[in-house]
Amino acid sequence: MNTPEQSQLGKSSAYVDQYDPSLLFPIPRASKRAEIGVVGQPIFVGADLWTAFELSWLNTKGKPQVALAHITVPAESTHIVESKSFKLYLNSLNNTRIEAVDEVRQRIRQDISRAVWHGGPMQASVGVKMVLAEEFDKEPVHELDGLNLDRMDLECTRYEPAPDLLTATCDEAPVTETFVSHLLKSNCLVTGQPDWGSVQISYTGHQIDQPGLLQYIVSFRNHNEFHEQCVERIFMDIWTRCKPTKLTVYARYTRRGGLDINPWRSSAPGKLPPNVRTARQ
Repeated sequence: MNTPEQSQLGKSSAYVDQYDPSLLFPIPRASKRAEIGVVGQPIFVGADLWTAFELSWLNTKGKPQVALAHITVPAESTHIVESKSFKLYLNSLNNTRIEAVDEVRQRIRQDISRAVWHGGPMQASVGVKMVLAEEFDKEPVHELDGLNLDRMDLECTRYEPAPDLLTATCDEAPVTETFVSHLLKSNCLVTGQPDWGSVQISYTGHQIDQPGLLQYIVSFRNHNEFHEQCVERIFMDIWTRCKPTKLTVYARYTRRGGLDINPWRSSAPGKLPPNVRTARQ
């Protein structure tokens, strides 16, 4: 079984500039999910929305081509792809001659799909949308919608995940609210390098205490975990402690190595959020 410590994170890596899908390093979701009480089928659905900002290859005449790629990895997949290996894989296209843009898209789709199911039955394939240079100007920048929790002036003293900070008022009528914070920070599970993000929490249920929710988000500041794992931990902590009837957690992390990762988890199937970057991304 692949573990994060066996990946290329924190290690010197050779620059491979010819197409090599074997560079992709899948990591099972199951072990980290077991830590938060998710065994077997999760109670949530969702996806990991990736953006590749450094994507290039050669056409058949040897002329470099550039594009952005929006990549959607289903949350029900058995594995995630370690982000440095994803970057190394994309780099392997740099001096590879490929005739058509759609062939690039198909290769990425097939290779990532194989990696995230890692030999198991493929229940849902990865989605890939290519954005060519002439379309770059159409790519919007927009902040997450919702009431900004960061407006509150409060004391924060805990910097490891503290779900006991989460409470909800059970003696009032249920509400539907959406909150946003830009104070989410965690660290890479292997290297300890900081990961910066914004998070949007939407729910229906007993009213969640806002100061406690913000302090809880801040409590991830010294926590070492991958993006996808942090969002699933946030989802499960709120679901367990506050018992909403509906819940969605969506985080947008700033890019590292030309990639951003934006996990979305929801208690019910629904339309995926648009993969629109924020100002910090």
